[in-house]
Order: sequence, then C-alpha cells, then structure tokens
Amino acid sequence: MKADLHMHTTESDGRLTRKELFAYAATKDVDIISITDHDVCRHVEENRSLAREHGLKYIPGIELSTLYQNKSVHLLGYFTDKSYASTSMRKYYRMIKEGRENRAKQFIENLKRHFDIEISYERLLELSSGIIARPHIARAIMENYPQYSHDEIFDNFIGDDAKAFVPSTELTTEAGIKLLRKNNCVVILAHPKLLKPYIHDDVLKLDFDGIEAIYGMNSSTETALYKQMAKDNDWLITAGSDFHGIRNDTSHKDVGYVSLSGDALMEFLKKLD
Repeated sequence: MKADLHMHTTESDGRLTRKELFAYAATKDVDIISITDHDVCRHVEENRSLAREHGLKYIPGIELSTLYQNKSVHLLGYFTDKSYASTSMRKYYRMIKEGRENRAKQFIENLKRHFDIEISYERLLELSSGIIARPHIARAIMENYPQYSHDEIFDNFIGDDAKAFVPSTELTTEAGIKLLRKNNCVVILAHPKLLKPYIHDDVLKLDFDGIEAIYGMNSSTETALYKQMAKDNDWLITAGSDFHGIRNDTSHKDVGYVSLSGDALMEFLKKLD
C-alpha cells in the first residue's frame, strides 16, 4: 500500500479539477491520496465518493500558509474528523478568499460592536500604504484612544483570543499550528527543504506531529536528514509529490513520484484514527 499525501487541484493552484485528479491518480501506483489545497478543505464527501469510484482511499487535508520571521512556512494538516467544516475553519477559508482589505474592514466592525471603538478604513490605508496588518490597527486605535497602550490593545481587543480578532491570510506558524490542532488535525511540517536557511533550525523546534521527510524535490541526503530528525523527535514521516499538474513545472512532481509505505504509513494512518 502506497500513499501520496500532498497534491493540489483547481480549488487552489492546481490545474486539474478534483474529479480529474482522482481519475488521474487512479492511473498511478498509489492507493491513498490526500488533497491538500492551499488554505481550504471543502467538498470532502464528494471527494470520498470520487475516491471510491476510482478504488482509492482519500484523506481530507489542507496546506496552511504561515509566516515565521516574515518568511513562508507551510503546514500540512490532516483532519481526523469533520473539523474541516468547523466554524473556525470555515471562517479561515472565507478570510483567505476575501483577503486583507476585507479583514481590516471586519476588524473595524468588530471593534465597534464589541468595544465601541471607532477607527476609519481610510486611516488604515494611510498608515499601511495599502498592506494592512494589526500593528496599523493598533496605531489607529492609539491615535483615537490614547489611554490604551499597544500591548493593551493586542491583549484586550485585537489579539488572537480577543472578541474582535479576525484571522490573517498570513498566520504566524505558531498560530497556524494552533488552528490546526484546535480542529483535530495531524500537523506536519511541509517540504522542510524549502525553508529559508536562517529560520530552518528554529522552525524545526516547533510542535509538529511529523515532517514531510519524503518530498519530490529532496535529494537523497535531505531525505535521510529529515528521516533522522523524525526519529530523533519521535515524529511521523509523510511523503508528498506536491503535484500541481502544471505543464513544464520543475518545482513539483507527478502523483506517486514519491510515496509513503510500510511501517511509516501504518503509523500515520494510526494517528488519524
């Protein structure tokens, strides 16, 4: 039994529809696949039906986009239950689609509704030069309400656990891990070879369940390195082609180019139960 646990469809940046991907995967030497579209996991029941049609096992997944020291870190989340449809995940999907500007507008509404704090969207644009983040929101609040400090604003009004909080399209890696854990995911660090060198070691100290040690673009040395890290940290190992279906794409591989099998696959499946 072989599994390819990382691939994309037209739901994010892949070129095949979900229906096309299942049909295509059935022609490859794999038994289990996970669709891990960027920042969304929908149509799960339909995907399960498509998988059955093609004699495949399907695992609902997501590839979450996060930032660590302002550099990209991707997290693979594999759902162990129906939390892909939870309120918090559906809110996250909507947020990604609507983007940062709509996020800022929602912050403004929440601050007024929950705390009777008023700031203007136009001022946020002035402060941010068009890229609005929470520090700009905090600055706008301090201008109108100087009795509050920056820390108080984050702690009480716009922090992750505050009533006005709206998730970002660019969660920190720690926040991404927290979101996935809240929604009963097995949390895997995606393609560690793609991490920027100066954040690599620090990211690998975070609280993952496992690592994508077998990745289509890895060298044999890198695969050996990440397998050893998994052993040292008592982590699961996963394998992924990162299939996108883009012609002449040298950054991603074909379905089944790499796969997970044997004891490593059994341990992964056991974690999902």
